[in-house]
Amino acid sequence: MLLLDIANGWKTAIMIVAMIAVFYLFLIKPQSDKSKKEAAYRNSLKNGDRLMTAGGIHVTFISADHGMATVEVCEGTRIKVQLATLQPIPERKETKK
Repeated sequence: MLLLDIANGWKTAIMIVAMIAVFYLFLIKPQSDKSKKEAAYRNSLKNGDRLMTAGGIHVTFISADHGMATVEVCEGTRIKVQLATLQPIPERKETKK
C-alpha cells in the first residue's frame, strides 16, 4: 500500500509541473516576447518616422520622454500622446478588381 501512495504522489507532482509548463509556454512566454518586441520598437523610433496612433490618426514622430511622445498631425500641429499608443502604419494590401 505504501508503494501505491508514493506512486500517486509522483503522478500528482508530475501533473502539477506539466500544468505549470503549459501555462508558461502558452500564456506567459508569448506575452513576454510581445512586450519585449514592442519596447524595442518604441526605443527605435526616430524623428520623422510615420506612425499611427491607437485611434487611427496618422502622425509623424517628433520626440519622446517619460512615456509621452510629441507627434505632428499636420504641418505645425503638434500633440502629445502616450508612447504605448503608437504603432507602425499597416501596409495596404492590393485588391484585385
